[in-house]
Amino acid sequence: MKKYIQNRIILSLTLLIFNMSLTALEILEVKILDSYKITRNFSGKLLPSEQSELAFEIPGKINIINVDIGDEVKKGQILAELDNREASAQLDQAKAKYDLAKQVFARYKDLRSQGHISIQDLDNANSEELIAKSQYDFYEVKFEQTKLIAPFDGFIQNRFLDTGSVINGGVPIIEILDSTNVKAHVSIPVNYTDKLQIGNEYSFKIANNQVKGYLERLAPMTPGGSDNRLAIFNFNSFFDPGSIAQLKLNITMKGRGTWVPIKSLSQSEQGIWAIYTINQERVVVRDLVDIIYFEGEYAYVNGTLKDGDLVILGGAQKIIEGKKINL
Repeated sequence: MKKYIQNRIILSLTLLIFNMSLTALEILEVKILDSYKITRNFSGKLLPSEQSELAFEIPGKINIINVDIGDEVKKGQILAELDNREASAQLDQAKAKYDLAKQVFARYKDLRSQGHISIQDLDNANSEELIAKSQYDFYEVKFEQTKLIAPFDGFIQNRFLDTGSVINGGVPIIEILDSTNVKAHVSIPVNYTDKLQIGNEYSFKIANNQVKGYLERLAPMTPGGSDNRLAIFNFNSFFDPGSIAQLKLNITMKGRGTWVPIKSLSQSEQGIWAIYTINQERVVVRDLVDIIYFEGEYAYVNGTLKDGDLVILGGAQKIIEGKKINL
């Protein structure tokens, strides 16, 4: 809107008015539009793309916790470990049984090729090897479950327990936040969400930074029966989770009218506004208008104005209605 106003031609004329005294007037030529842009600001919160409370899947005694609050970690890093002596012994036992079953099966295959054993004996040996392999795989998984692994790059947000604690499976040990990406969650009235487009770029202010965010998705339903919908925006840069993100939404609204400086408006009766213009006969006339929207020092109005009308910027303070202006 401001760019549009700056591009309008504002004329400063020296006119002889009424009693032939010399007065300077600023006038603005009217251009009727079919739409106007408005600006709305909505506050949202930055949340990490991923946030997890990590727990061991099996019960046990915590042997060591390798990280603390604020530490940066990498995907695959071991964050904590349980006492693994029992799991290690079970794994070793299962591996020994599996190695033996493999050797027996290999020997039976040789014997069968020489015709010394039946096919049923060979099948039994094969079955024993498969059972031993499945048991070995099972205890290998159990051994791996004694380690708590970082699922993504991130920061440690919370540490809930300490070394020596005896826990059940599923008890949270550590909370981790994604350190590579954040999303802005912004609640927006439904009468504006139909103006948004998935994937489009929108302006944000985060701390003292002016940045661009991309609309990733809109929640399909309004939260808690409100008239708002949750919009989720993504960024190419990382910002501190928990920060406030200020969305600046520029929206094109349908509506016939024109932009005029607020200083050109005069309040009339019953809440109606008046604006003074110079008609083709160089006579000052009063037009009645409704204010549809205002921003800064300008208002978007509609009423009896027409293309080409010359608006007197000072309003009634500069001129008297019905008087003719002599150039």
